[in-house]
Amino acid sequence: MNRHHQLSLSLAFLSKRFVAAVVLASFLLLFGFSSFASADELPAAPQLEAEAAILMDAESGQILFQHNADEARPPASMAKMMTEYLVSMAVKQGKMSWDDKVTVGENAAKQTGSRILLAQGDQHTIRELYIALAVYSANDATVQLAEEVSGSEEEFAKLMNQTAVEFGMTQSHFINSTGLDRADMPEKFRPTTVDGETTMSARDAAILAYRIVKDDPEFLETSKLQEYKFRERDKTPMKNWNWMLGTNKDNPTLRKFAYEGVDGLKTGHTSRAGQNFTGTALRNGTRLIGVVMGVPGTTEQGKRFLETAKLFDYGFKGFEKKTIVEAKASVPEHETLKIKKGKSTTVSVVTATDLTVLIPKGVVVEPVVQEVKPVEDPLVAPIAQGDKVGTVTYKYKDPSTQEEKTVTIDLIASEEVNKASWWRLLFRAIGNFFSGLFQGIVDLF
Repeated sequence: MNRHHQLSLSLAFLSKRFVAAVVLASFLLLFGFSSFASADELPAAPQLEAEAAILMDAESGQILFQHNADEARPPASMAKMMTEYLVSMAVKQGKMSWDDKVTVGENAAKQTGSRILLAQGDQHTIRELYIALAVYSANDATVQLAEEVSGSEEEFAKLMNQTAVEFGMTQSHFINSTGLDRADMPEKFRPTTVDGETTMSARDAAILAYRIVKDDPEFLETSKLQEYKFRERDKTPMKNWNWMLGTNKDNPTLRKFAYEGVDGLKTGHTSRAGQNFTGTALRNGTRLIGVVMGVPGTTEQGKRFLETAKLFDYGFKGFEKKTIVEAKASVPEHETLKIKKGKSTTVSVVTATDLTVLIPKGVVVEPVVQEVKPVEDPLVAPIAQGDKVGTVTYKYKDPSTQEEKTVTIDLIASEEVNKASWWRLLFRAIGNFFSGLFQGIVDLF
């Protein structure tokens, strides 16, 4: 073989490899890169350094992630979320006013840990104490507020436990308003009618945060304060222990912990509890609640916020809101319900609200109708457009937990049905009689 022929073969071989490389590059551009993008959109479940954790959609209560979520653990100051809730509800119910001035008692003055150094006999408003509780997690302010609501901290703890039962917080037990261990309470004020220690599960903390966001959204205006000067004579203001606040992005010391959209809720730490945090963040109309408990390390390391960020990243990047049942939509095969004494014998019905859930990006959820039930059977005219006339129950599989979920939505009349005149009802009855008679004769044969 001469050198010219060898050169020709080499060039042909290189040309084929070049073409193959071009084809491979085109394939990656068309398919490979899109697959990589999809992997970014569907991150794996977060790997957390926490003894327990949970991620919840604050709108629906839907659980997106959980780890040891039902394990009862010491919550430390996260227990104060219940105190915050009950104080706010007492104000809403008119039992006290934000501007009421109260006198600090012995129990509050003897508190240890995080506090604003209240002295017995000091006077402050409910609002001032509430901000000290929400921003600085002040034990002394917390105890004084509890006593204002229930007369004593021990009675307040009973109210906390009663409320926990009402909320379905099955792994929660409170012995005080602060979350302190019994041994850290002033000995004179340790409860005698409430046993044990304060406990709460990650799920219970999320349920409590869910109720705060739902029932008392104004609290977030307080919980997002970066600092607050409690007294005019104080040299420095109280600093918020929640370093994850989105507004901390401008703080050189805390910006590595700041997370866009975070505006609450509560930190907690004791040597027995470890580092705890219940946070909530709002992005693009979606609010999430994240809880981490038993995170290792010191308060100064701020690891609980970095672990919570993993939860939020998983939720915001991997899930999207999808409406799987539209509002004012008819239900297939159940477009009407029977009605009596009306101009019509049926009324058209549609869903009153939509059904929107958070699902992993790219996943399709198909709800299945389980039951359509009128408010009474049959319905009776007259019926106005928009009246609730029944319910429809859907079942679907939650893709994040693989659990079967059932949701019931109201059905409303999409048209008006007036009451029929007596002669229309008479002729309808006659028609029904002969129709039934004819059908009976047919059935004989």
